[in-house]
Amino acid sequence: MTSPHDDGAPATPWASPAGTPAGASAGDATPAGTDHGSAAPPAWGQPPAPPAWDQPTAAGNPPPPPGWGQPTAPPGWGAPPPPGTGGPASWRVPALQPGIIPLRPLGLGEVLDGAVRAVRANPTVMFGLSAVVVTVAVALQTLLQLYVSSLLGAALGGMPLGDGSSAADSAAVSELLSASGGQVVTTPLLLPVTSILTGLLIVSVSRSVLGQRVAVREVWRTRRVWSLVGFALLQLLVSFLAVAALVGAVVGLVTAGADGAAVVVALVGGLALVVGGTWATTRTLLVPPALMLEGKRFWPTVVRAWRLTRGSFWRLLGIYLLANLLISVLMYLVLVPAGLFAGIVSMSSGSDDVSVLVSALGQVVGLTLSTMFMAAVVALLYVDVRIRREGLDLELARAAADGA
Repeated sequence: MTSPHDDGAPATPWASPAGTPAGASAGDATPAGTDHGSAAPPAWGQPPAPPAWDQPTAAGNPPPPPGWGQPTAPPGWGAPPPPGTGGPASWRVPALQPGIIPLRPLGLGEVLDGAVRAVRANPTVMFGLSAVVVTVAVALQTLLQLYVSSLLGAALGGMPLGDGSSAADSAAVSELLSASGGQVVTTPLLLPVTSILTGLLIVSVSRSVLGQRVAVREVWRTRRVWSLVGFALLQLLVSFLAVAALVGAVVGLVTAGADGAAVVVALVGGLALVVGGTWATTRTLLVPPALMLEGKRFWPTVVRAWRLTRGSFWRLLGIYLLANLLISVLMYLVLVPAGLFAGIVSMSSGSDDVSVLVSALGQVVGLTLSTMFMAAVVALLYVDVRIRREGLDLELARAAADGA
């Protein structure tokens, strides 16, 4: 939408264009032969008020004020409609948009659309770098998973089930346990890799907001990403301690013979872990972009990011859950076909190694897309919150003008 001044013409005040013609004197304003006692002709765009019903107005006398049943005159050329009615007075200058988002508070659709635009603005970093890093990480994790699974399989291979099952059933259960155990042991190793990748992608998204592109070699030069790795490991440690405390309490109650209390503690504790984990995740959601973009010390940055979420908790939680839902659907569309194909290959070949490799390929695709999208969403939420609370849009506009 444009404003009345976008055509470059000088500003024209809101007034009637009717008036004394240029170059005529005051005495020439009334043409000869005109009855001076009659009313002057109406100005352009200002029709006279119609006479009141059943109340004729005497010639030369001013009309009475509008009363009951007397329609008022419509606004003339010089009377713009009030703000909010769609007239020229409600026009606003569109927000500056040097990059993927407009520099103003963002809506839900603009955050999600901006995440997609971030990938299109710099696909070399957002998709290419993500694919390379995730492929290397998943390949190493898969090799380690196969090694751990083989060790567990050798340790569990001769273990009888104790229920009279055959040796074939015992071998199948041992193979399943070894494969599951290898995946559980090695999956947390991907956390530092995804944390590093998230930090690198946040740098790219921040440049795309200004309409700039960053090269891969420039992204690798930042050292702030190690702070992000430390924060991710800290989150993992806190989560592990919370789960370990709950499991220890349940096991202790079962050992003491209080099975009912153990069930209650497990249910209440599990619900508390879900609620507490969701709350803590939302309150620390802006820590990664703050660590990558502000360049301050670790703990002051964490505290500052925590405070930025005040007053925006439910909005951040809603957008974060919606983004995760979209990612889950995307992962489902990728991982389920890969899992089915891996199961077919495993049944036909009789080996789980091929199944692990096929699943790893699906994990590469899914993890690349999910990490890329979530990093962009979190970065844009950080920009949005700072625009709302600190007027970051003005600083970004100056930075975009300086970099132009």
